[in-house]
Amino acid sequence: MNHPINKTRHGRRLSFLLAVVAIVVAVAIAGCGGGRAGSAARSSGTSASPTGGGTLLRVTTDPKLGKIIVDANGRTLYDFVIDKGTLSKCYGACTSLWPPLTTRVRPVAGSGVSSGLIGTTKRHDGATEVTYAGHPLYYYAPDRTRGQITGQALDQFGAPWYALAPDGHEIHTPIS
Repeated sequence: MNHPINKTRHGRRLSFLLAVVAIVVAVAIAGCGGGRAGSAARSSGTSASPTGGGTLLRVTTDPKLGKIIVDANGRTLYDFVIDKGTLSKCYGACTSLWPPLTTRVRPVAGSGVSSGLIGTTKRHDGATEVTYAGHPLYYYAPDRTRGQITGQALDQFGAPWYALAPDGHEIHTPIS
């Protein structure tokens, strides 16, 4: 007999297993890059605008979450609830699964984004991370293409992760 509790436990185990596999793959890929230690993690999140300007943030409409902040390529950007102001708490293994959106130039507001809410913060590893409404921004490594939101409302590395609305507020809608 399939009991609902067994299905929930199986789902949690599968989610945990997928997260572990993603971390292992990300670490293996980062280890193959050569060069300065940590450079792969710092540059992996950078998203230049198609026009050659700075890192572009824009708004798109997701059928489940509504309007959300994405990068120039349409990849969902997330907030880590445990971050204190603009101070990131995601380092080490965390950045393998949740790479920060980093930049080397001033971020740019695209369609639907308030330029007054865009900023940057210096990470402990020396990289410059893009912020929105004071929230450091991250990708979820398994979200590989435009429109994926598989990191929404996941509780990993000590706190939940949420997509952000154009006004800078976290969207707490879970994805089923």
